Amino acid sequence: MTATHDVTHEVAGTNGAGHGDAVGPDALVERLRSQATRYHSEHDFHVRMNAGELSPAQIRGWVANRFCYQEAIPRKDAAILGNCPDREIRQRWIRRITDHDGTETTEGGIEAWLRLGEAVGLDRAELLDGRHIVPGVRFSVDAYVVFARTRPWLEAVASSLTELFAPGLMAERLAAFEKHYTWIDRDGLDYFRNRLHQAPRDSEHALEIVTARCRTAEQQDAAVAALAFKNDVLWAMMDAIDRAYPA
Repeated sequence: MTATHDVTHEVAGTNGAGHGDAVGPDALVERLRSQATRYHSEHDFHVRMNAGELSPAQIRGWVANRFCYQEAIPRKDAAILGNCPDREIRQRWIRRITDHDGTETTEGGIEAWLRLGEAVGLDRAELLDGRHIVPGVRFSVDAYVVFARTRPWLEAVASSLTELFAPGLMAERLAAFEKHYTWIDRDGLDYFRNRLHQAPRDSEHALEIVTARCRTAEQQDAAVAALAFKNDVLWAMMDAIDRAYPA
């Protein structure tokens, strides 16, 4: 059964009030990190995945649908670049796009995810044409890209801070796949290995931006709200996948 996600946000606009006065950088980081309890690692589907309880069909369904999100990450980051007026931030942020798209000489995260698909028994064509993507996943991913394109760039940066919680999930997922899903070719797990060092690097940069630039109570509340929104996007994706591929 799908876990229930508490959608009560500790942010401005959801209960009629924000936090009032602005807080210092350390307190803001604490507010942002408190969103970890809403991260999709707590979803029942993920819990069962890491416990080794999913069938091959469920794993393939998750891999195929998650590819919709992987493909959208460079477009999300390109939207942030397009809205960001700061050259120094753009110089560092653009690395996220090449991390996922790759270059003429290096493999990116999208290619690594395609190899994961092959490792679990999916043809590349099945991932690339999106035939397995369920409506809830597509809607959630599109909503995230639209958010990054239409909201202030600083809020879009804050929404990316789910990466604060990603390294622990990636390490746990990698260990779970190697232990429980021995039918999966280990070479197909490189995406998870790569994110173990990319996610901390990226989240450090995003956190640096948010803590330096979000100085008013309104800006800080908006940053926390953006991170809560991103958590909801990831959770909604897991709900849709869970319903489409029941045990």
